[in-house]
Amino acid sequence: MRKNKHYSKEFKESTVQLVINSNEPVRKIAEDLDIKYSTLYDWMRDYKRANGNYIESEKKSITRESVEEENKRLRKENRILKEERDILKKATAYFAKETL
Repeated sequence: MRKNKHYSKEFKESTVQLVINSNEPVRKIAEDLDIKYSTLYDWMRDYKRANGNYIESEKKSITRESVEEENKRLRKENRILKEERDILKKATAYFAKETL
């Protein structure tokens, strides 16, 4: 469990810069740095207020791309799992007949 931590202004700014310049989702960066997801978004909001609104549009496109990639991966995984489930159902029925 994470404790309440106090971060320096420099750390906050460098972390926000990492988010802006990285292709990684914000949630992953927060996890990697052991920072609460909401805390990192608060830092981004504060930075945006101080430096303009360009961060939000940049992160939306990066996040959107990541969501679309994740959706594609999950659909493929779901299809494979359904196929495996169907095979196991058939195998179970086959072996159930043999034991009778």
